[in-house]
Amino acid sequence: MVSVLPAELLSAPINEYMSPKQRAFFRTLLCTERASLLHAAHETTSHIQEFESTPDPSDRASLEEDHSLELRVRDRERKYLHTIDEALTRIQDGSYGWCQETGEPIGIPRLIARPTATLSLEAQERHELRRKMQRR
Repeated sequence: MVSVLPAELLSAPINEYMSPKQRAFFRTLLCTERASLLHAAHETTSHIQEFESTPDPSDRASLEEDHSLELRVRDRERKYLHTIDEALTRIQDGSYGWCQETGEPIGIPRLIARPTATLSLEAQERHELRRKMQRR
């Protein structure tokens, strides 16, 4: 398969939006990100399982804080993995790249910046404005 560069996607005619080539680009991008997150999770698991004997209570507390921080990061990444899997499912079923609220194209620039996006920029802004208004 020929790899596509983001610049090629950005310069593609509008009638080629979410063509097989574009979907393949985003599938590869998402699968690469997914593999990277799984590798990081494996590294964290291995690191935490290593027994580090530290008799000093301050060192032990510092080590536990480091482990706690790593676990919080991995939990966020676990949630992001779920989002990536959902995006890969949308690529498979043909709904990837289309706004879930309006049905309009999300847009290549937005998908390059955030490949798991489900809303167009305008719909996302409305969504965030509604959430902000509800918090008041």
